Amino acid sequence: MSTGPKTARFRFSAMSRRAAMTGAALAAMGTLAACGGSDGGQAAQGDMAKGAPEGAKVTVVEYASVTCGACAGWQEQVWPEFKAKYVDTNQVRFIFREFPTPPADVAAAGFLLARCAGEDRYFEVVEEIMASQREWGQGIPPAATLSRIATSVGLSEEEYRTCVTDPEALAALEGRIQSARSEGVTATPTFFVNGTRVPNSSMEALSAAVDAELAK
Repeated sequence: MSTGPKTARFRFSAMSRRAAMTGAALAAMGTLAACGGSDGGQAAQGDMAKGAPEGAKVTVVEYASVTCGACAGWQEQVWPEFKAKYVDTNQVRFIFREFPTPPADVAAAGFLLARCAGEDRYFEVVEEIMASQREWGQGIPPAATLSRIATSVGLSEEEYRTCVTDPEALAALEGRIQSARSEGVTATPTFFVNGTRVPNSSMEALSAAVDAELAK
């Protein structure tokens, strides 16, 4: 039996009710970021990383959201070059940190889904959700996107429902957001290189900051 947009939206509403409530609470506390664009270099609980191992000479931290258009743009336009130059060569340790932007329920559910997919597929899911943002402007609801991705990583509908409503996972996400806020993060994407905020997210600005640290 086919699942239409209305059915998908209903299922998402039921599965993400707790995520939506969490997002509303975070918004009320002023913790939700604006999509646009402290110490951001220290290891934190829940970090997802690529590239060089912990303790690397240079650590780059990105705060981003799966619902942030600017983050999706960076992912598509800058990340491939940055990854090839610094991450694949193990010159830097790249850390991705979650900071949801509106719509809060979608962002929260997306991040929870990425973690439920497993550490080895976390980045794959995050990147897929960002790449799918263009679908939302064409009438495809985010609920359908997340449901499709959940299926692609092997999660059943029940597992997906459990994933995005798990109280402990939601509490951990709230903790990560609070930590980001305490470091002065207010917008996404935001980048730190060895604890120093980079003025913008261009390849030029990131390369200048990274190369300066590598040269020390």
